Amino acid sequence: MTAAPDAAARLRALHVPGRPLVLPNAWDAASARAVVAAGFPVVATGSAAVARSLGYDDGEDTPVAEMLAAVARISRVVAVPVTADMERGYRLPPAELAERVAEAGAAGVNLEDSDPRTGALIDPAEQEDFLAAVRAAAPDLVINARADTFLHGSGSPEQCLAEAVERGRRYLRAGADCVYPILAADPAVISTLVTEIGGPVNVYLRPGMPSIADLAALGVARVSFGGGLHTATQTYLSGLLADIAAGRSPDGWGGPREG
Repeated sequence: MTAAPDAAARLRALHVPGRPLVLPNAWDAASARAVVAAGFPVVATGSAAVARSLGYDDGEDTPVAEMLAAVARISRVVAVPVTADMERGYRLPPAELAERVAEAGAAGVNLEDSDPRTGALIDPAEQEDFLAAVRAAAPDLVINARADTFLHGSGSPEQCLAEAVERGRRYLRAGADCVYPILAADPAVISTLVTEIGGPVNVYLRPGMPSIADLAALGVARVSFGGGLHTATQTYLSGLLADIAAGRSPDGWGGPREG
């Protein structure tokens, strides 16, 4: 089984440099519905947020069946393409990974190039082969290939940038649709990545980063939020709970219609 061609084609077409696909990452069916209700054309999962919502840590600590079940629940309740963050594939063979992601209803997948347990960067040739095997098994699947040199690289900033460019070029050659050099934040660095990689680039948006409009002007094709929105909702919930525990009526929570 491969990704549904129509959904994958819609997802792929939204990766336009200068008009980025904005992905406020969801973690369950309710948050996915909220993303669609707000007008976003795609739902992306975030592995850290999904893992925490299921009671696990990020880093492939979640049993793969539970992660895919969460993706399937999201796919079931939305009528837009879904792209699933599958870390480095949960040690599944590429063909099985592609099949199970498609069975969960996802049209796209996010795959990283570092070991989720140790943080060690995967040899770029090995990752290139892995991505090529996923592509061969799933011709329609939209592959977002994460390059983790800014996250786990040990060289200078200039060396991390050069390695991110080299990895990005390799991953595009292997069949990836987009390259995700996570934690790239400086506008000059992002501009270089966009120019030198030669394909769509995904940027992870965090507080203090350039705005979405600024990222668009730099030629970014995809903007994602990772676990940031889940963290924000948990922080807000903690504040409500603190108010309740202190005997105060929480402000701004809407109030239940049922007891």
